[in-house]
Amino acid sequence: MNRILTRWLPRLLAGLIVLVAVLAGVVYALTDHPKPEQAADLTCPATTPTLKAGQAVRVMNWNVQYLAGRGYVFFYDTLAGDGPDTRPSPQSIARTLDEVTQAIREENPDLVLLQEVDRDSRRTDYADQLALIQAKLDGAYPCAATTYYHRATFVPHPSIMGKVGLSLSTLSRYRMDSATRYQLPRICGDPVTVAFNFKRAVLGVTLPVQGGQPLSAFNTHMDAFAQGCPTMQNQVAYVRDLLGRTPAPWVIGGDFNLLGTRAAYDRLRDREKAYFNPDTELAPLTAKYASFPSPAQIDSGNPAFITHYPNDPAVGKPDRTIDYYFYSAGLKHGAERVRQDDPKISDHYALLTTLTLP
Repeated sequence: MNRILTRWLPRLLAGLIVLVAVLAGVVYALTDHPKPEQAADLTCPATTPTLKAGQAVRVMNWNVQYLAGRGYVFFYDTLAGDGPDTRPSPQSIARTLDEVTQAIREENPDLVLLQEVDRDSRRTDYADQLALIQAKLDGAYPCAATTYYHRATFVPHPSIMGKVGLSLSTLSRYRMDSATRYQLPRICGDPVTVAFNFKRAVLGVTLPVQGGQPLSAFNTHMDAFAQGCPTMQNQVAYVRDLLGRTPAPWVIGGDFNLLGTRAAYDRLRDREKAYFNPDTELAPLTAKYASFPSPAQIDSGNPAFITHYPNDPAVGKPDRTIDYYFYSAGLKHGAERVRQDDPKISDHYALLTTLTLP
């Protein structure tokens, strides 16, 4: 018996090592592996006009929820992860595409920062939603930068079971010189889960300014559901460092998935507090930079500054602010508001601001 074990044990171990190596190779082949910093996709015709010093620049920031629309409770929308819906219908996507582009036309921004734009995802029929949005806007935004932050050939989650391509996308009426993808620190977990999970990022673009310094515009969608792990602190620290080494003027907008103040946490029902920490991880940014909504606006309890309308029917109303702008010191900004559509178009409201270039 000992001789048999001695003869077969090394073979079993070798076979196990080969199996693990094969599985690791399959996981690697199915998932995305972005660099810490890399060029993002950018299209911008040479004939696009250039910003000028002193010009007012209207900016829209919006998580469009991959054009899913309203009336759904997706599996990730509930704390238990048991929402009944896995994808929107083609009819909902078409209606929401019309509503999103109509809102953009009504607001007439110069720069549009979009989160949750699907490109080649099974749940949205493999469409390029960025191209659909641009086409619907009839060429008003000739320049576009985009980068994926969740991409995999196949995600073996029971509510996904297919290809995923989720992106940050920035549209501009004015010339963009460069676009860069910055990898945010990743969420904790076992290697396989981390491999198939979101790879959150910041999309940065540079717009030249005739007679002035270039404007940097950043677009991000940070992690959520990271309790018990320092992911959110790490991502905020990364963004703070990125902004600190970027010459002014700059603006960043996005879905930060974080409350702005302790008062905002205290106003939530106990059930919704489970998503957040009492002392917000966003504090290093709100303490250093001007923001919209500002901590004072959030603390006021004024519903005009709420940016998120959860799909979870147990919530049933807009109840939190988790989308923001932050501005470099000295950058003038005004005409700030949250566009609170009724009925809602996305589970997030669009944020508007107007910058005045130095």
